[in-house]
Amino acid sequence: MSLTRRQVTVAAIAAVPVAFSATGTAQAREQRTLYIAGDSTAAQKYADASPETGWGMALPFFLRKDLAVANHAVNGRSSKSFVDEGRLDAILALIRPGDLLLIQFAHNDEKTADPTRYTEPWTTYQDYLRLYLDGARAKGARPVLVTPVERRKFDASGNAVPTHGEYPAAMRALAKEEGVTLLDIQALSLALWQELGVEETKKYFNWTDTEQDNTHFNPPGAIAIARLVARELLRHRVLAPRDVRRLDAEIPESWITWPSPATA
Repeated sequence: MSLTRRQVTVAAIAAVPVAFSATGTAQAREQRTLYIAGDSTAAQKYADASPETGWGMALPFFLRKDLAVANHAVNGRSSKSFVDEGRLDAILALIRPGDLLLIQFAHNDEKTADPTRYTEPWTTYQDYLRLYLDGARAKGARPVLVTPVERRKFDASGNAVPTHGEYPAAMRALAKEEGVTLLDIQALSLALWQELGVEETKKYFNWTDTEQDNTHFNPPGAIAIARLVARELLRHRVLAPRDVRRLDAEIPESWITWPSPATA
């Protein structure tokens, strides 16, 4: 569904964490927000999609309560289409000095048959990612690049296989060139799937009686990836020890909830 830039901005403002929705309070302005720009693997899911779960839905479980998460990730978007639809502009209209912007794209940038989404790894993909970096920096916020989480794919010998081609390498190179923190979730998730193996990984993806989805997560998968993200934010000193919690704790699946779809 195509949305106007005004509709995107209105939806973005509606998604602002409660701590920031009340203007004029010194306490709200002192708090930081972690924004997520990305695709369906990170996005908020609603009741009609349950049990599909984006890792952004689980990330707050690993962060202190007053570090708000504003999840702007949307199904089906690439680094290009997210910008073209005005979704980056919507974030930049809200983001403040000291905030964080996590940027994860590639799943849909790979769709060569769709010119509205396709980007080439070493040229247009990097060009679009620079828009996120430059935009966040101009607002005094800190951008963080996140390589795309891996799909569930194994070869005949049971080895987890990478599926994102040159995109992770292109993002790593851009992070080095721009001096930006990189969370290498592609490598970490691939290692996790290898450790779990062919059968056990089914428990982390959206495998149901009617669907065998090797891209999107269920609650355990979303929690596992969110844990990796939180650990990497701490390891790279993007967040301080006081900013994170429960990194080694069991997170109940029941904590994941799917709200009713937002009304237009």
